[in-house]
Amino acid sequence: MRESISERNIRAVLLAALLFISQGASAQAYPNRPIRLITPYAAGGTTDILSRLVGQKLTESWGQAVIVLNRGGGNTMIGTEALAKSVPDGYTLMLMAMPHVIVPLLLPAPYDPIKDFAAIGTVASNEQVLVVNPSSPVNNLQEFIALAKSKPGQLNFATVDSGGPGHLLMESLNAMLEAKMLQVPYKGSGPAMNAILGNEVHVYLAVPGPIIPMIKAGRLKALAVSGSERMSTIPDVPTFAEAGLQGFDARTWYGVLAPAGTPRDIIDKLSAEIARIVAMPDIQERLQTLAMTPFVSSADQFAKLMISDMARYKKIIETTHVKIVK
Repeated sequence: MRESISERNIRAVLLAALLFISQGASAQAYPNRPIRLITPYAAGGTTDILSRLVGQKLTESWGQAVIVLNRGGGNTMIGTEALAKSVPDGYTLMLMAMPHVIVPLLLPAPYDPIKDFAAIGTVASNEQVLVVNPSSPVNNLQEFIALAKSKPGQLNFATVDSGGPGHLLMESLNAMLEAKMLQVPYKGSGPAMNAILGNEVHVYLAVPGPIIPMIKAGRLKALAVSGSERMSTIPDVPTFAEAGLQGFDARTWYGVLAPAGTPRDIIDKLSAEIARIVAMPDIQERLQTLAMTPFVSSADQFAKLMISDMARYKKIIETTHVKIVK
């Protein structure tokens, strides 16, 4: 017997109600088993440290173990692909960094950095500091700009990789200054720091954590910091804007993702809990020791941030014609 329109409507409403109830129940029950937290980097780096901080707090909050899995390699693509292929049930997550939206612009990736993932929220951000060796003749940003312009193709800069935020930001600075500084890629922040300490390169744009002790000890000379305010740990170093260069945005961020299709109620529960964790005094203190800033955003805000920053870096790549150097 053919179903009437009214019967179909009633059936649709009942199905929707059952779905709503089941989703609510899933959020209330979540989590009821251990959670895997992937980091697409090797152990010991900033992303790994943040993963363990967040994982420990989630374990304490929910009474379920959060197991951090280091899946480094492949320019972050190995760990990221593993997340994309995971069951979207909230039990496999990833704490990632800004290269998530950059790598697929430069290399063929087996996933879409936006469509194949569900944004949960951000955890922290950091700015960058531009440093030179103490033997450098420049003492401030304007002197550095003048030197770079007067010696096109003769100055070089260290990067921790090719195609990462630090590389692209320096290429952006190159374009802004109309200079022709050359990239020298190193395999990690340690070798890059040794290069600037050893005067092998002329300048290095670095995350502040490992650099600040060197600045305070007089082993490096800081010219400017990104961001709208000076860093409390090196208050004598001006911002790029204060030093006369407007519009240089060098903030990087770290956030948590789930596979696309993860139920929204679980996403919202995770997002709220991560925001609560980031607000904890001991977490904020730990972030400060890492020269990082607590950075909280909702799932929707984080999704919009990823889209906007991917567009921003795409423009930088197109303008500067950056290629990955192997």
